[in-house]
Amino acid sequence: MNPVRKQRLIIVIMIVVGVSIAVGFTTYALRQNINAFYTPSQISSGEAQPGQTIRAGGLVVEGSVKQAEKGLQVSFDISDGVADVTVHYEGILPDLFREGQGILVKGPLQAGAVIKATEVLAKHDENYMSPEVKAALEAAGHKPAEPAALY
Repeated sequence: MNPVRKQRLIIVIMIVVGVSIAVGFTTYALRQNINAFYTPSQISSGEAQPGQTIRAGGLVVEGSVKQAEKGLQVSFDISDGVADVTVHYEGILPDLFREGQGILVKGPLQAGAVIKATEVLAKHDENYMSPEVKAALEAAGHKPAEPAALY
């Protein structure tokens, strides 16, 4: 083989190997940081694995909010109209958090369909609901409340 062609072949092979390694590292890093969205029905049916960090959304179940006597621990249930999932959170809840409202939580799923939330997000005004939560509620046959008309 011609020495110039051999040198070009070696360079091309090194570039292909380098790009393959970079793609492999990127894929591995992204796999570790992906937080998939699940509805309470999907969590209850076992689609999400315990230990996996997930995002979940639904309506806060009326009467389910329980705050600890001391500290910032709070526990509540979220529902999509079909299934309920318990959420444990330690921290200050958003000002707009209340029962019957749509929220998103993020955190690792524990055994028994319990989410140890690291983040709780509430809707930002009376007309907004996360598209993911709204679609999940509609798929479950639960119609979200219509916003009040402004006169």
